[in-house]
Amino acid sequence: MAAAADLVTMARFGAVDLLVESKPDLTPVSDADTSVERAIRETLRAARPDDAVSGEEYGSDGSGSRRWVIDPIDGTKNFVRGVPVWATLIALLDGDAPVVGVVSAPALGRRWWAAAGQGAFGSALGGEPRRLQVSRVGSLADASLAYASLGGWAEIGRLERFVQLTESVWRTRGFGDFWSYMLVAEGAVDLAVEPELSLWDMAALAPIVTEAGGRFTGLNGLDGVMHGNAAASNAILHADLLAAVGDPS
Repeated sequence: MAAAADLVTMARFGAVDLLVESKPDLTPVSDADTSVERAIRETLRAARPDDAVSGEEYGSDGSGSRRWVIDPIDGTKNFVRGVPVWATLIALLDGDAPVVGVVSAPALGRRWWAAAGQGAFGSALGGEPRRLQVSRVGSLADASLAYASLGGWAEIGRLERFVQLTESVWRTRGFGDFWSYMLVAEGAVDLAVEPELSLWDMAALAPIVTEAGGRFTGLNGLDGVMHGNAAASNAILHADLLAAVGDPS
């Protein structure tokens, strides 16, 4: 499904006739978003007809404990502006627990995947898969932090706390979206955090981070992807991350 999605997205990336509309929340959606989600849903209907499906563009269908969660293009704003940091996210949930995750970023030549109990892996430019492992950095002063933007922190009244966090770490970069979390899984970044996310933004990321040895929780410190926000780390620094910007205890 990821390979089929890549064919659609790369064909439309940078296309002069790309159709971009606004959703009710004023975020953009392109014809590539809708085409990818339709293609994945068609495959799942044929291959897993008893499973439920939830997607960013077409909502939820079906019921049952197994649910596929799709973000056809995570980073649509990048996609429509010609920035190559975007990916198709595909996840399988068993109940509320994400047990399979695939992240495919063809414009970067990268793909990452994981399944519960089977480890996390990544490949670059079609090369051989390599097993992923989070970093062993043990102090915030030595840590690298990735984030998306500052606006969301202001909206929840934690901008000052977040800025203090950025000043306490070694380095910060606004990689944003899926990439921050994949860099945590690879051990290239130690912390990633966002104050407001949807299920389809997170479901595919969590298995990859956790199978690489990290932690993926909400800002409330609870594991999983059902909390509307995310804190990811190499596990060693997770308590420090939550103490800095997590929910008040």
